[in-house]
Amino acid sequence: MVVIGASNPSPAEVAALLQADARVQVYATEPGPAVQDLADRVRLQLSRLSPTAFTADGALLARILDGVALVITDGGTEADRAVLAAAEKVGVVAVRLTPGGQESGGQESGGHEPGQDGPDRVGRVVLVGGGPGDPGLLTIAGMEAIRSADVIATDRLAPLAALANARVDAEIIDVGKIPRGPGVGQQTIEELLVDRARRGKTVVRFKGGDSFVFGRGGEEWQTCAAAGIPVTVIPGVTSASAAPAAAGIPLTHRQLSQGFTVVTGHVPPGDPRSKIDWPSLATSGLTLVIMMGMANLQSIAETLINHGLAAQTPAAVVADGTLATMRSVRAPLAEIAAQAAKAGLGAPATVVIGAVAGFTLS
Repeated sequence: MVVIGASNPSPAEVAALLQADARVQVYATEPGPAVQDLADRVRLQLSRLSPTAFTADGALLARILDGVALVITDGGTEADRAVLAAAEKVGVVAVRLTPGGQESGGQESGGHEPGQDGPDRVGRVVLVGGGPGDPGLLTIAGMEAIRSADVIATDRLAPLAALANARVDAEIIDVGKIPRGPGVGQQTIEELLVDRARRGKTVVRFKGGDSFVFGRGGEEWQTCAAAGIPVTVIPGVTSASAAPAAAGIPLTHRQLSQGFTVVTGHVPPGDPRSKIDWPSLATSGLTLVIMMGMANLQSIAETLINHGLAAQTPAAVVADGTLATMRSVRAPLAEIAAQAAKAGLGAPATVVIGAVAGFTLS
């Protein structure tokens, strides 16, 4: 499947294709954080091409369409028309999508009529936790919020395939952040939520996991409340527990662990920005779950060992938890960082440290 966009291709269509196990190639000049992240995780192929390339070089377009089953374009530019004409010529199915993820000519559905924005309509913000990645783990309430939204501000780790259920006239905005890479600043996101709500819109802030577990949902709620914007929170299934469960790792077990602690590892132990008491965690006897910790996993493991946690303590890394691309590695704490790197595991990943990481059904 080929998705061609002069700027940012819709992450909804891309994610839906991936959910259907399609092999996806995206051509875009500005892919956006969500699509770029999928390419970085090797879930699709991404090529940066100027839209003029399709009109200037017919042979290039012919090569792109060779062997393709479906072509999707996302606009009405000259380049899009060239793609559609070339696809028709060689017998490849091609569609042009309008905003909201519908095929051109589709009917609008739900919500208020366009043009009813303004002071007579009270806007609001809905913080939707999308769950750990599998669209099937998005709650019913979360899906209903997606279906009724005027505006959806989505993160890269939200279950993007669910955006196919958005209204045809919904404004979908990719505000994802790539760790140590490009992305939309938090202040900009909060300003966007307030701006659209003040226009009378129902705004869904759509993100992975749970908005209140390392999702900055509390900050967004505060900003909206200060601006007088009503906020509704729809909790999501957090990957802190879902990813280990999908990999067969119970965070608690009557014979192995009486509790668990979830912390962020986005800054290493000893960093002035870290407020985590790593020495106490090393002797707590609880299962440790570390989110956003892949870049600092070696340092975290060494710190825990230096403060009393046995080097042979079972540990596990679960990448892409609950997705078809999920992979996991288990190893002693002293070796887990090296083993995960050897297996090519990277963010997004959940790290589990403790006896439960060695759990097996046998």
